[in-house]
Amino acid sequence: MSKRSKKQIAEDEKQILTELQKNANESIDTIARHCKFSRQKVWRSIKRLEAEHIIWGYTAIVDDAKQDRKHFVALIKKTTKPLDEATTNSAASTKLQELVSSQGISIESSFYVHGEYDWIITFTAQDIQHAKKFCEILNATYEGHIAKINLQETLFWVRKQRIFNPEAKKLKEFVF
Repeated sequence: MSKRSKKQIAEDEKQILTELQKNANESIDTIARHCKFSRQKVWRSIKRLEAEHIIWGYTAIVDDAKQDRKHFVALIKKTTKPLDEATTNSAASTKLQELVSSQGISIESSFYVHGEYDWIITFTAQDIQHAKKFCEILNATYEGHIAKINLQETLFWVRKQRIFNPEAKKLKEFVF
């Protein structure tokens, strides 16, 4: 039996990744059945993808409102002041989360972007006051590097991490 081409292996792994993104909590047997692959093939592919850090985490999607939390997005515009290595290392580590965890802030995502803003952080907090405190901590931590922070509160998720909200019909309450 000949080995499959690298192109076919990549296509098979994309299919497995698609199934994992739908529900990473599914069993390997279920993923294999959906992909029409053997259990062993799926298991080997997942282990390889994890080893190569193509998959670098699994998470549960939580309804923040049901946890008495609010979700926020901080859009950050940096100054023209160049970032030194220590500041860059700080932004690329868990240091910021450690600074704000005592405030009840949980950073969900943090990414550097190209466009009107330079950095986007999504996070949860108890309320708008705690979210504003987080922005103050950002300004103090990266003093001289932040020109502007635009704070947005997420009112309703239609889709989160590729998963549709099971209560998406409630969007009407926010729109109409």
